[in-house]
Amino acid sequence: MEIANKTQNKQTNLELSIQISLNGLSFCILNKETNTISYLKHFETDKKLSPFDALDFLKHLFNTEKELQEIFDKVHVIYINELATIVPKALFNEDYLADYLKFNSKILKSDFIAYDNLDINDSVSVYVPYVNVNNYIYETFGSFTYSHFSTILVDKVLQLEKHAEAVMFYVNVNKDHFEIVITNQGKLKLYNTFDYSSKEDFLYYILFTMEQLKLNPEKINVVLLGDIEKESDLYTILYKYIRHISFGKRTDTYTYLNKPKSDYSDFVLIQSF
Repeated sequence: MEIANKTQNKQTNLELSIQISLNGLSFCILNKETNTISYLKHFETDKKLSPFDALDFLKHLFNTEKELQEIFDKVHVIYINELATIVPKALFNEDYLADYLKFNSKILKSDFIAYDNLDINDSVSVYVPYVNVNNYIYETFGSFTYSHFSTILVDKVLQLEKHAEAVMFYVNVNKDHFEIVITNQGKLKLYNTFDYSSKEDFLYYILFTMEQLKLNPEKINVVLLGDIEKESDLYTILYKYIRHISFGKRTDTYTYLNKPKSDYSDFVLIQSF
């Protein structure tokens, strides 16, 4: 988790978490005093934005959503993009951040590269945040923290599976992409993210990953998180090929003014506090 510092005088009991994707923005507000999620809202876009358009959209929402005009004690930004990779800490050198990304991501020389420590499995998540967004958040709120979506997702899954003996196959579903996290005896075996535009794409990448790791679709335990329901086409096609499917569950104890879609939706956003 990266930290940007600036002095803020007034303290409150409100914390804000912002999820930044080029396909939309999500916001979650936690009242620490009452342990209540008072605001949880998603704003999707019709097309993929540039980082500059995403910032304009973010500014628009802060100007039009009254709940976002509060004074927040803490602000955390979560970046969702494919410009990320996980590196074992034993092989990590801060001087070579770009080298870790250039083999599986298209990065520019001007890109700012950050990293989060994943202490739970002694690794580092290297990624590209959007500097223009960071600058705006800093100017607006002062000190804030930011991290990559994968950092929180992997950390939470490893916490859930730390005593597991079996191989566990997690799929966190978003509107146009999904993440796979696989653990073996509580240790991270694989993390990856995939874009999809059809249920066939969704199925293909999951089965391909199983094939590459020699996992049997008839025996592997698949846990679904995020934006997927049992009645959906994604679930239906998946169940034709995979028998052991269950839905995960967040480990929070918050009270909600507006309930999330399910116990497993917004898995990362809600657990980012």
